[in-house]
Amino acid sequence: MARSDLIVSLVRAGASGDQETLKSAAAALVADERAKNHHIVADRIERAIAAVPVTSPALTSATKVASPGKDFILEMSPRVQLDELMLSLPVKTNASQLVEEHVRADILRAHGYEPRHRILLSGPPGNGKTSFAEAIAEALGLPLFVVRYDALIGSFLGETNTRLRGLFDYVRTRPSVLFFDEFDAIGKERGDTHETGEIKRVVSFLLMQLDQLPSYVIAIAATNHGELLDRAVWRRFQLRLDFPAPGSKEIAAFLQRVINGWPEAPTSSMSTVVKKLGKISYAEVLDFCHSVRRRQILSLGEMSVDNALKSELELWTSRIRPGTLNGKRSEQTSDSSDT
Repeated sequence: MARSDLIVSLVRAGASGDQETLKSAAAALVADERAKNHHIVADRIERAIAAVPVTSPALTSATKVASPGKDFILEMSPRVQLDELMLSLPVKTNASQLVEEHVRADILRAHGYEPRHRILLSGPPGNGKTSFAEAIAEALGLPLFVVRYDALIGSFLGETNTRLRGLFDYVRTRPSVLFFDEFDAIGKERGDTHETGEIKRVVSFLLMQLDQLPSYVIAIAATNHGELLDRAVWRRFQLRLDFPAPGSKEIAAFLQRVINGWPEAPTSSMSTVVKKLGKISYAEVLDFCHSVRRRQILSLGEMSVDNALKSELELWTSRIRPGTLNGKRSEQTSDSSDT
């Protein structure tokens, strides 16, 4: 399937005159051949693509041929590394195995296996799902393609499926990590009576595209609401990793790791700080630490790190949170009903 997808991409790119896609698909085909130890074939493909003349678009066509699937993604250069993340042991082990499978894919293919390449991440927001996808791309030296739902989801019948087809056709042209954040936006349960028939068609088409995705494209989907996903969606993913909210020990360890990078460490007890922070995500811990450093930096040396920490903790305990908002609303409702 992987080879046939590449050949189809080559034919389409050659027929439309899209040299960028043509070269990307050829490079992916070369990588696939070399992984199978077909070095002579790979060399011939490289020589053939190198012989393609670089011609001005004005001499070949009046308008530049665009790749429609490119409009539905954001291409990012990954910078986060796996060892920078606070991961549970199962997630860390699975991440290491996933990277090894793709680095040594030629050995697996020699025995008739493909590396796993469909991963589902589930858990509350702010606990490393997006960073995990970026870190996998960084570890393998691959570009990270983040799906743009604002451009992908259309308002007309069949429009979303057409765009999905373009997106998958584009990513098949090169090895990459394709990241679906908030995956429940398009992978919802088809049995939900509140959803339209169009969404159900989108889910069915999405499942088919995931099944046909070649192994050199790693599809990572993240959701904060795993219970909303279609049951068939869960089955499509070879790895299903849980990213739970951190406990007090994990928060303390992450907090200490961030503080170790400061020029001056506070004297306050980490256990006291963690207790005042309460139940929060890793992202919120990082936001809090950044706020402390900003306050100290802007003081131009007049405020110690302990005073900055104390000041930010006072502000932190008074911040608005979803539970606080609901409480206030309920109080307002009860007050108005009494009058």
